Amino acid sequence: MKVKKLTDLDVRGKKVFIRADLNVPQDEAGNITEDTRIRASIPSIQYCLDQGAAVMVTSHLGRPTEGVVGPDDTLAPVAVRLGQLLKTPVRLIADWVDGGFEIKPGEVVLLENCRCNKGEKKDNEELAKKMAALCDVYVNDAFGTAHRAEATTHGIARFAPVACAGMLMGAEIDALTKALYQPARPLVAIVGGAKVSTKLTILKTLAEKVDQLIVGGGIANTFLLAAGKRIGESLAEPEMVREAQQVMDIMKSRGAEVPLPVDVVVADEVSALARANRIPVDDVSPHDRILDIGPKSSAKLADLIAHAGTIVWNGPVGVFEHAQFAGGTKMMASAIAHSEAFSIAGGGDTLAAIAKFDIAGDVGYISTGGGAFLEFLEGKTLPAIAALEARFQD
Repeated sequence: MKVKKLTDLDVRGKKVFIRADLNVPQDEAGNITEDTRIRASIPSIQYCLDQGAAVMVTSHLGRPTEGVVGPDDTLAPVAVRLGQLLKTPVRLIADWVDGGFEIKPGEVVLLENCRCNKGEKKDNEELAKKMAALCDVYVNDAFGTAHRAEATTHGIARFAPVACAGMLMGAEIDALTKALYQPARPLVAIVGGAKVSTKLTILKTLAEKVDQLIVGGGIANTFLLAAGKRIGESLAEPEMVREAQQVMDIMKSRGAEVPLPVDVVVADEVSALARANRIPVDDVSPHDRILDIGPKSSAKLADLIAHAGTIVWNGPVGVFEHAQFAGGTKMMASAIAHSEAFSIAGGGDTLAAIAKFDIAGDVGYISTGGGAFLEFLEGKTLPAIAALEARFQD
């Protein structure tokens, strides 16, 4: 994927419009409870400020009604936090689409919640042209919204004088390209989660590319069914057995493999108090629930990961929220942390596991985009990135 990068441009004295992802969680009083996304946006903003650009930043926050900025929709708390991190005051500007506000070189302003503008979500062309007229350079640094064609993520990129990827977006594109299109082999993918149906496209796309496809959680139970194993009362989708078999057949035809558990951790309920039993997969009884992979399976997966050249991780292999069912995911996380392979991880549960087992510093790249990360793995074209690719030669 070829896109212009912000760091390749001279933005001195230019008016720069940055679409960031500042959609951070807040408590009932409006206080920001976790600011990772704001911190991740700082490098691109600081780069532009250091060059003396006049910087406009906008983002969505929550799910507002278009045309209205309610008390829960305002970016005011974000402006305060952004100012603290940049060590400079950040003005919040409302009703900004038609311009009419002053901004000096070396100054940064925050433009109120872009999803409050009528036409934003429908990628309205007139709105996109108005926003493009505000700047000399458009920067998309919001990978988390790259799978949506909206006025600030897609339309504006068509009409701005110059359109490029910010540092965060550029890093995402580079990491995903390296993992899926230029991987060091063997390429190992880990796909966990509750349902095959929600990740079938990803599984089929990866089955055409990877050397080992590790499945976990409810997905693995459906694959065990497809392999003729008994799974008791485990979470699974019997109606998806045929599709699971197709994925295994694709892998087999390529000389690749879907390594299934040989032992599992079972209980009669999902709770912190449930008694966990480690048993061979062939000994699962009618009332058992498979809630994790067993030690032999964990060791096998750890060995595959240890010999990998590239690792793509999306989803845990067990109910890791409870200690007695966290062993498989913990061992897998440790194996990834100690592997010399290039690793990329994404998805909410995956990030929670990375945080729980404290391996963030040992993962090659942690993707900031949940839905966008998944759609990239599915092989889909992401509209925001496609818009930047179309402007590469300009």
